[in-house]
Amino acid sequence: MDERTLKVLEYNKIIERLADFCVSDSGREMALRLKPVSDRNQIEQWQEETSEAESILAAEGSGFLAPFPDVRHPVRKAEIGSILIPRELLQIAQVLALISSVKSRMNEYKDKAELRLIPVLIESMKTQRVLLDRIRGCIETEESLYDHASPQLANIRRQINRANDRVREKLNGFLHSPQMQKYLQEPIVTMRNGRHVLPVKQENRSQVPGIVHDQSSSGATLFIEPISVVETNNEIRQLMIKEQEEIERILAELTGQVNEVSGEILSSLAILIQLDFIFAKGAFSLSISGVRPRITNTPSIRIRNGRHPLIDPKQVVPITLELGREFTTLVITGPNTGGKTVTLKTAGLFVLMNQSGLHLPADYGTEMGIFQNVFADIGDEQSIEQSLSTFSSHMTNIVQILNRVGPEDLVLFDELGAGTDPAEGAALAMSILDHLHSARIRTMATTHYSELKLYAISREGVENASVEFDVETLRPTYRLLIGVPGKSNAFEISRRLGLSRQLIQGAGKYLSRESVKFEDVIGNIERNRIAAEQERSQTKAELAEAESLKAMYEQQLSELEQQKARYLAKAKDEARRMLRDAKAEAEQIIRELQQLAHVSEAKERNRSIEESRKKLRAALSKLEEDGREKTTHSLKKPLKDLQLGQTVYITTLDQKGQVLSIPGQDGNVLVQVGIMKVNANLSDLRHAEEQTHTEIRSGKKISPRAVSISSELDLRGQNAEEAMVETDLYLDNAFIAGLNEVTIIHGKGTGILRSSIHQLLRKHPHVASFRLGKYGEGESGVTVVEIK
Repeated sequence: MDERTLKVLEYNKIIERLADFCVSDSGREMALRLKPVSDRNQIEQWQEETSEAESILAAEGSGFLAPFPDVRHPVRKAEIGSILIPRELLQIAQVLALISSVKSRMNEYKDKAELRLIPVLIESMKTQRVLLDRIRGCIETEESLYDHASPQLANIRRQINRANDRVREKLNGFLHSPQMQKYLQEPIVTMRNGRHVLPVKQENRSQVPGIVHDQSSSGATLFIEPISVVETNNEIRQLMIKEQEEIERILAELTGQVNEVSGEILSSLAILIQLDFIFAKGAFSLSISGVRPRITNTPSIRIRNGRHPLIDPKQVVPITLELGREFTTLVITGPNTGGKTVTLKTAGLFVLMNQSGLHLPADYGTEMGIFQNVFADIGDEQSIEQSLSTFSSHMTNIVQILNRVGPEDLVLFDELGAGTDPAEGAALAMSILDHLHSARIRTMATTHYSELKLYAISREGVENASVEFDVETLRPTYRLLIGVPGKSNAFEISRRLGLSRQLIQGAGKYLSRESVKFEDVIGNIERNRIAAEQERSQTKAELAEAESLKAMYEQQLSELEQQKARYLAKAKDEARRMLRDAKAEAEQIIRELQQLAHVSEAKERNRSIEESRKKLRAALSKLEEDGREKTTHSLKKPLKDLQLGQTVYITTLDQKGQVLSIPGQDGNVLVQVGIMKVNANLSDLRHAEEQTHTEIRSGKKISPRAVSISSELDLRGQNAEEAMVETDLYLDNAFIAGLNEVTIIHGKGTGILRSSIHQLLRKHPHVASFRLGKYGEGESGVTVVEIK
């Protein structure tokens, strides 16, 4: 693509916004190198990648990829045999952990047919689980290793700790000795040159035999290593040398393991960087509400409600335009600041974005062809140094474009032919457009010349367009109208700004009759278009309202039908149940009657028969009563004679109440129901004794107190006693809240607060286990507690 066009159309700003969505420096560099291509297969693949990333981000959110470092340099160091430091190994572990996480999360999408490219990329990455676990098991922080990194290291550090304890024990004996205390500047043990020393007063040097390692700036204090601990300090120094040798051996071992799989790590890292770039394209598409355009076989443009991506979405006015199918040249006219230049830039930028694999901020139905190149002559490029006027600088650029342009290119001209004599400028403009049109080169040009409007009307394959202008408000609407030439509004604008009618009429005398007639025709077309558009908008609104009402009524009808079906089904089930019960009762009575045939005495037989008849009548009465209760209250006879104070049953409320007034002409009665007075119709009232109710008292269920507690407790700044009290209370609340794991932040400092907290945790009944934080969790500054 032409570099000058990329700059003019502000393509670099789009790429910078894209790069901001990358989570790694390497991904950002990849985004900043993005350039449009003209290979259709490449464009289709890039667009597919963007669509897949957008789909995953829409479901997952923006955190699918976590930030990760560039570990190419540490891996190459391992390849040449340089020993990696803990920080570099932790960075490699961070990348390997992210690869494992991405592969694991991608398993959720393996059954989605619309995802084809991204799953293949992720599947080709290697996880290196063994190396990851080994690094995590050895490296504690960027500067230290775990004691259990190797048995030798653990043994050496145990010996160092025991030796340090012996030294501290001897030195504490000095501190607590009354004889020695008077020789010390202050009763403390400190370190100088890695050895334990005591601060001794200068004048008491001879009283404390030992090695002087340092003195204070004033010379009043000497830091002396007592002779009794020299041998133990020497032992500590030797052990520390062994410790460093063992650490270097472990780091060399880990470096060798990295070297063994360095090729796979670099390959997976390259894929991870590519994924970062792809997901940045997906995130950018979501930010601009972008759509994937359909790629056509011819170099053409069809934009549906396209929005310039660099203009505030709340202010930008969408444009709809076509080029390259029914016509190959589009001439756009309209007032200054009306949106002509923005239209050119939007069309050109959409071509560049599409051919860079980016989605477009437009509506579905947008289609883009593939152009070999885009040339643009936009903006004032007057050069003082080269003594070029505005016209000359534009013409120089146009000449270069005409010498390089081909049939599959797009050409954008802003104010073609401006900056010189209008007649000659218009003639040059028509000649240039005619040359490009004859070569079937897709061209868009903005102009103020009426001659170009006529040229577009009379030339086949050339179309007029205009940006709409509201003469009532003297403001452009920024809407693009295809097929309508722009009308000159100079006279109307001048009249509304206060120019006298006499001067305007005088100016009209200098216009040719053809020009006046042409402007009148354009004015009539514009008025008819506005009227038709208003009618169409009104019709569309009324149609939408009618469709909404239709949908609402259909929904209500459907609900009524469903309710009716439920009531009928329930009534049928109830009837079948009553019938089954009656049948069973009758069969039981028949069996009892049959048994009476065996009764010897007639009196007993008659008595039994009479009891059976009573049972049968009772069953039939109950059946009849149940049937009446299931019948709707509307079938009962309403009250005729009503008296004040009478207790009545209100069928619509399923409540009893006392009559407060006699019925009016409308049949309404005022009834006291509890603490409320309600109006009820006479037809809804029944005798209170006709309806019996079983009152159901509903108890309130006491829900347990909702416990909301943070998973972190920050103790920094507290002393040990305060921290232990607060930690004990916090662990009780965490147990009640059902938390599985919490983090206690105590800071690194001298370690006193950490030791106190650990002492409490060892004995606490709610604690299952605890450990110091790992790399990325706060390390030794936090303790992670597992709750039982």
